[in-house]
Amino acid sequence: MAANLSLPGIPRPIAQLHATAVIQLGKTADWVAVTPDAVWVGSTGPNAVHRIDPKTNKVVATVELTGEPCAGLAVGFGSVWVPLCGRPSTLAKVDGTRNVVSAVFQTGPAAREGGITTSTDSVWLVTDKEGSLARIDPYTGAVRQIVRVPAGSFNPRFQEGRVWVTRADGAEITAVQAASGAVLGTTKTGPGPRFLTWGAGSIWTFNQGDGSLTRIDVHSRRATHTIPLGTPGEGGDIAFGGGMIWTTMPKVPLSAVDAADSKLLCQWVGPGGDSLGIGHDALWLTDYHGGTVSRLELQDAVTHCRRRPPV
Repeated sequence: MAANLSLPGIPRPIAQLHATAVIQLGKTADWVAVTPDAVWVGSTGPNAVHRIDPKTNKVVATVELTGEPCAGLAVGFGSVWVPLCGRPSTLAKVDGTRNVVSAVFQTGPAAREGGITTSTDSVWLVTDKEGSLARIDPYTGAVRQIVRVPAGSFNPRFQEGRVWVTRADGAEITAVQAASGAVLGTTKTGPGPRFLTWGAGSIWTFNQGDGSLTRIDVHSRRATHTIPLGTPGEGGDIAFGGGMIWTTMPKVPLSAVDAADSKLLCQWVGPGGDSLGIGHDALWLTDYHGGTVSRLELQDAVTHCRRRPPV
């Protein structure tokens, strides 16, 4: 994996960013979800999701699971939703108040690097490689509807009345009207789009094929920018905060793109990386192989990034 070296100050060592806390979770640490009063992170060794109190940066609950958390985390309806890999794959519903598994539904993810999202009335999960986007009742686990999206699509994200689904086996994203399940159309992206986020009036896809970002206007559904990051490969994650799009990949733990002008500003290299979440004024960055999650103060990272590097 080659970091982008075309801008001054790129790359920078990740050690330049001071972690407020580094929290050990398991053999591996992956997937982050943020709620108003907690940060949830998945792990293997044990297979679990861990609840972190952002006021103390301490693990206050570990909820063990019947399989490996493998396709994202989502929050909604008072619960944390955890797709589990196994035979068969399933979906765990974790009570966000009692910190226990309240149900395990027999509708599981299609891919280990898939995703999950919640809308105002449903949980959405792609359940097979043929592009079956399942609309799941959050209380009974029943599949209310199957929406057909292009085969090889795995990662959904709900935003402003639409579910956006990237096609990792191609180079496109599909927009679905959440209220009806109607497919609105597809938009071309960079190769191998998988993880995605929303920010500054746009959907942003992190393209594993060439390590680029594609910016898509949420109203017109047109791609407006492609930003090369130089970080191709499996894994990774993306989030929006502090006016920037942040991505992570192993060995390139953070890259920061200014959402105002769609330009890569900073990139930090070194150990760690793979998934991240933003909340409670912080970046929560996992080190997959180290089994940890680090808290980095968001404003510190933004300030560090915008500061001109020494000549």
